[in-house]
Amino acid sequence: MNETGPSIELIDVHKSYREADRTHRVLTGASVEIRSGERVAVLGPSGSGKSTLLNLVSGIDLPDSGTVRVGGADIGALPERERTLFRRRHVGFVFQFFNLVPTLTVMENLLLPLELTGSPDGRAHAESLLEAVRLSDRAGTFPDRLSGGEQQRVALARALVHGPDLLLADEPTGNLDEDTGELVVALLDELVRDSGTTLVVVTHARSLADRMDRTLHVDHGKLVEDSLTGTVPDLRA
Repeated sequence: MNETGPSIELIDVHKSYREADRTHRVLTGASVEIRSGERVAVLGPSGSGKSTLLNLVSGIDLPDSGTVRVGGADIGALPERERTLFRRRHVGFVFQFFNLVPTLTVMENLLLPLELTGSPDGRAHAESLLEAVRLSDRAGTFPDRLSGGEQQRVALARALVHGPDLLLADEPTGNLDEDTGELVVALLDELVRDSGTTLVVVTHARSLADRMDRTLHVDHGKLVEDSLTGTVPDLRA
């Protein structure tokens, strides 16, 4: 990977899932190029394939056909072990429902990715990230003692603690009230803006999409460039 985030390229990607006795086609020839260090919002109705897109880019899932390249590497061609190592070393995830480990304190949640990547000496960096998300005083607290907004701020810090060059965020404000969501949006923008990290964020939040360099829509299985400067249509379903 580069010092800045990796480029991402999807070429004629198809992805479908079996649901009971039928096949649900999610992506049907999706193609897009995302430049190194670019920040991109992805919008679309529920079930349109937005989260599937993130799973394909991270190598969690594989396309039925087509190519997904990250930093020039064909992710689908990598063995499962190499895809796992790629995620651990290069990818940060932020989820709608936080996904913090409930039996670990805030600090222990932040240190976990460092332990997985064999970087156990990152406590000072974890402390600086907690300060950046305004939670220095909650380092020893367990997640169930935090508000939803506080948990998401911890999740954001955890996603960045190992210095990923690719950050994938799936509805990071979707489970928060408007004011708390705005705070998380501001922090995400602040922490990623000057880092060179490539960011792909699935969102319905106008305030978050408007901060990105570019907006894409998932439309009938394809990725379509937003042609409306400065506006983001409401695609909630």
